[in-house]
Amino acid sequence: MDLTAASIIIYGTVICFAAFIHGAIGIGFLMVATPLLTMATDVKTAVLILVLPTIFINTANVISGGSWGKSLGRYWPLALYGMVGSVLGTRLLLLAPAELFHPLLAGIIILYLNAERIGLGFSWITASPQIAMAVFGLIAGVLGGTVNVMLPPLVIFSLESKMDKTAMIQVFNLCLLTGKLTQGAVLIYAGVFTLGVAAAALPLAVIALSVTFASMTLRNRIPAQTYRRWLRRLLALMAVILLLSVFRG
Repeated sequence: MDLTAASIIIYGTVICFAAFIHGAIGIGFLMVATPLLTMATDVKTAVLILVLPTIFINTANVISGGSWGKSLGRYWPLALYGMVGSVLGTRLLLLAPAELFHPLLAGIIILYLNAERIGLGFSWITASPQIAMAVFGLIAGVLGGTVNVMLPPLVIFSLESKMDKTAMIQVFNLCLLTGKLTQGAVLIYAGVFTLGVAAAALPLAVIALSVTFASMTLRNRIPAQTYRRWLRRLLALMAVILLLSVFRG
């Protein structure tokens, strides 16, 4: 993959901005970077460029915060199902335009945010956590493989499961990491993610990791209740961005 000087500046700026947000709140890299990059290139190119930066950032966030073994020991099936979904989603990405899945993701988010108003209950998530992890893990994986954003289903699961803030961040990043590793393996097998792509993305990944570490110092200043409120607002913002992309297309 040959990048021009202009594209390197654009990609680098977007990735630094998204990495800063992810470092500060523990999530959000792909949710911010993917739609912004697609304004300068197509979805598939954005997916390829973001594979390595995402792996670097998620790895750092999985091990940060302490007690990560306890969090991951309880919620690891979520990541396993996410890997299965990522295989399916990435295969769909190679066969169909990713834009087809934007309305689906937006609809899921809007449905959840208005669940109480329409009388849709999510109590079954706490009553049947293993089934819930399978459902939300698979959905997250498929969406991650297609539109490069698997976070919304994970946020819904974590909010309804009443996870604490640290566990949320570690579980989110574990799922994103395993999903991205799986997606990368499928793309390598398909001959799409090449050494040229990796070489072009590696400097961006190193920069992203550095920015993430620098902004992590802001994370502990965010109260848990504020953090949960921000997650709901982040979901709403994501729905708006997805719907705008549909209309723009």
